[in-house]
Amino acid sequence: MLQECFRPVGPAELELVRQSGYRRWPPRLLGQPFFYPVTNEEYAREITIKWNVPADRVGYVTRFWVNSVFMHRYPVQTVGAERHSEWWIPAEDLEELNQNLSGLIEVIAEFKAE
Repeated sequence: MLQECFRPVGPAELELVRQSGYRRWPPRLLGQPFFYPVTNEEYAREITIKWNVPADRVGYVTRFWVNSVFMHRYPVQTVGAERHSEWWIPAEDLEELNQNLSGLIEVIAEFKAE
């Protein structure tokens, strides 16, 4: 089985995903100990609009599918309202996450500053 995941991204991260052929997430930067996919599109859109667009003038919502057995290793964390749920995947496990991706990372929404 597969787990549907979402991730808000800015243009720099999206460019690295594009360079991989939409098949891999790039390594975390120094000071980024976790990779945070979120559990629902609504929350991903909210983060994109509140954080990525003000920071970069544009933001994107991505969707991707991961082997459920891999994802079940990480409990879902709720960080506010019930819809604010995400996984905290340690940066050192990101390569293994990439190996458990199924299909391509898709851009499903784009938001621009007015």
